[in-house]
Amino acid sequence: MKMSFVKLLPFSFALMLSSQVCAQSNFTSKTIGVGVVVADVERSLDFYVNGIGMVKTGSFTINEDFGKRSGLTNGVPTNVTILKLENSPDATDWKLMSFGKKASHPKPRYIQDDTGMQYITINVKALQPIIDRLTQLKVPFLGSTPTPLNEKAHFVFVQDPDGNFVELIGPLQ
Repeated sequence: MKMSFVKLLPFSFALMLSSQVCAQSNFTSKTIGVGVVVADVERSLDFYVNGIGMVKTGSFTINEDFGKRSGLTNGVPTNVTILKLENSPDATDWKLMSFGKKASHPKPRYIQDDTGMQYITINVKALQPIIDRLTQLKVPFLGSTPTPLNEKAHFVFVQDPDGNFVELIGPLQ
């Protein structure tokens, strides 16, 4: 029994679609956890929790053995503090850790000053409370901040204590 090309076409199309769906479903989470090495964890926690408004959701330790076996730290232990924008399993992990030393590269003034991850974007419901908290913490604002993007959204640009850029986007109120 022979099948015509026309009869095989819908089957071929369905097979092609299912292979694309399988390729997209290889991940167990739709978020990416980000590990950030900082010079001073307490200073960074103050910035991210009391300034930006993130919440601490947990912590864990990388001990000497695991650090060496995994290739993460060459045997240097560290504690990792997990922050999120909200305490939800769907929120991205922002993992802070410190090895007690300052960065070996200069603090960038602009995003083009270095390679690698240069900034994060946080979309917010209201910028003014964050602006007020960052002002109270004496965090300098970069550029002409807040900068209007359109009728409803403004852009605020700051740096964390280690020079990582943070852009905040949302309405002022």
